[in-house]
Amino acid sequence: MIKALGYGNTAPTAPLERMEIARRDPGPKDVRIDILFCGICHSDLHTARNEWHGTTYPCIPGHEIVGRVSAVGAEVTKFKVGDMAGVGCMVDSCRSCAECKDDLEQFCAKGCVFTYNSPDAHLGGMTYGGYTNVVVVDEAFVLRVPAGLDPAGAAPLLCAGITTYSPLRHWGAGPGKKVGVVGLGGLGHMAVKLAHAMGAHVVLFTTSKGKVADAKRLGADEVVLSNDEAAMKAHAGSFHFILDTVAAPHNLDAFTSLLARDGTLCLVGAPELPHPSPAVFNLIFGRKSIAGSLIGGIKETQEMLDFCAAKKTPADIELIPVQKVNEAYERMLKGDVKYRFVIDMATLM
Repeated sequence: MIKALGYGNTAPTAPLERMEIARRDPGPKDVRIDILFCGICHSDLHTARNEWHGTTYPCIPGHEIVGRVSAVGAEVTKFKVGDMAGVGCMVDSCRSCAECKDDLEQFCAKGCVFTYNSPDAHLGGMTYGGYTNVVVVDEAFVLRVPAGLDPAGAAPLLCAGITTYSPLRHWGAGPGKKVGVVGLGGLGHMAVKLAHAMGAHVVLFTTSKGKVADAKRLGADEVVLSNDEAAMKAHAGSFHFILDTVAAPHNLDAFTSLLARDGTLCLVGAPELPHPSPAVFNLIFGRKSIAGSLIGGIKETQEMLDFCAAKKTPADIELIPVQKVNEAYERMLKGDVKYRFVIDMATLM
């Protein structure tokens, strides 16, 4: 058993604080990673505060993990001590269902094991996330962090990166395609970067005039204020794909009306309360779709990391000490971050 340090909370209203936890000793196929950086995802806040009504306490969030391999089991073949490695949203799955065999472990028919707040088959209790100094994971769920990526900037790619890369790839973002991105936050800024790197014509939708210049810096070809009715109408019926990253209830009709025939509005923002019901006729006339997307499987996540290294597209981050996590949560709620907080886990010691 490994004695580890973590930063978590014990109740929905309790602040996150330093605590001691146990990690399993590496088994034959396990990789031990000494964590250097962990990104802060909005899911961390939702879970820590039990906003999705399924949190078991104590809770230690964090599924955007980058660190250095410090030990490997005897049967590990993909990693060696000293390698830079990452862990995303999953640490296991059944590996035998159709979804797992198709490299879509995130949709495991028996339920994948999430990096935190999932039943821990090894130690009992629940899994603990990356707001810790060490993690032990089966090598099948460990990612190789390419040398071309800054480790701190790579951390948010393990969730924000793959959450946006996967639907952009699935719906064919690329040259000749007009792609919209709704919202310029942790997910939205990566969606703009990735869609641009894929060669699509990228349009960012925002309600904030203050984000126009930054959106263009990140790769947007156009920026539309979504509360400007005339500006929205000018794009009616022209988008092949729109990725909606906003994690708050809003009117989807404003965006389905912008889709071309057979276009898709894909939701990746996960609001606490439902969106208003969309108008059906907007979808019927034009054979349009509203879809959702989760993350990607391990194979696709590795593909995304390699793509980001080749295209030089890390996340834009603000590095913070672990002692400022609670403050970061409050700032995140106000949108006061460009564009992802990343914890320097050396400050946990």
